[in-house]
Amino acid sequence: MSKDIKRIAVFTSGGDAPGMNAALRAVVRTASFHDMHVYGIYRGYEGMIDGDLERLERGDVGNIIHRGGTILKTARSKGFMTPEGRRAAYESLQAFDIDACIAIGGNGTFTGASVFTEEYDIPFIGIPGTIDNDLYGTDLTIGFDTSINTAIEAVDKIRDTADSHNRLFFVEVMGRNSGFIALNTAIGSGAGSVLIPETDTSIEELVGALKLGARRKKLFSVVIVAEGNKNGNATEIARKVNDAFDFYDTKVTIIGHLQRGGSPTAQDRVLASRLGFSAVEGLLNGQKNVMAGMVNGKVMFTPFLQAINEAKPLDNDLVRMAEILAM
Repeated sequence: MSKDIKRIAVFTSGGDAPGMNAALRAVVRTASFHDMHVYGIYRGYEGMIDGDLERLERGDVGNIIHRGGTILKTARSKGFMTPEGRRAAYESLQAFDIDACIAIGGNGTFTGASVFTEEYDIPFIGIPGTIDNDLYGTDLTIGFDTSINTAIEAVDKIRDTADSHNRLFFVEVMGRNSGFIALNTAIGSGAGSVLIPETDTSIEELVGALKLGARRKKLFSVVIVAEGNKNGNATEIARKVNDAFDFYDTKVTIIGHLQRGGSPTAQDRVLASRLGFSAVEGLLNGQKNVMAGMVNGKVMFTPFLQAINEAKPLDNDLVRMAEILAM
């Protein structure tokens, strides 16, 4: 183990994700076990620029594993995108004698870390905290499981009213330009169709599937719409479908930021704990400028540039299965 790292800083950045607090808890307690000093940076890179750091002890992260959000708060920092901002951030870390950093976040967080580590010799390890599940080098990201459970619970309730009123519901879920949330929500909720960025399902194909369902006396249907799909948002798609097909009373529901909140599931808590623990021990074993991820049940380290630039493929077998089960 490296003896050079005695003080580390940890922060959460970008969009919040359920399980971030569990990861933070694991980082602090693992570092404390190794007699390291841990400092929490408030508000991500913005707090790093402002020098908003505070020493964290084991007791400071007690009773947070079940809480959603992040006790360190989070922000998107325009200042960190500038050389001057990164210089100020470096000086803040130097003022606290920080030897290494652990960044909990997603694509933007790791992009900032990659640029920063090219300019300044401070090792970083990333922990994937994003509901989108769109980072290469990990099967699951922290918050993804909670987000799809939240979405499925909402769709289950929508099915009740859809069935009662002979309605067609378009339910929009988050995920930016990735269809992981939408596809898993569709499968888990038994939706009639799903529109995701990774496939080229047209409005005509969707209308055809809905007409087939109507001929089979299907009295209601739920279509899951990923926010980054090629046909537009759920409201636009509903309008296009209504113009071509008026069998159903059409409604739109946008689940939105509900998917980011709430208590993390058991899977997210365990995943976050494993990655937080592994990030600290990875630093001590010489890992740097990498993301700690879970691949086939084992912790793996992936370089930042690969994690953020290499496309994470959707499982085509799941796409095919979703289509067959929806018939």
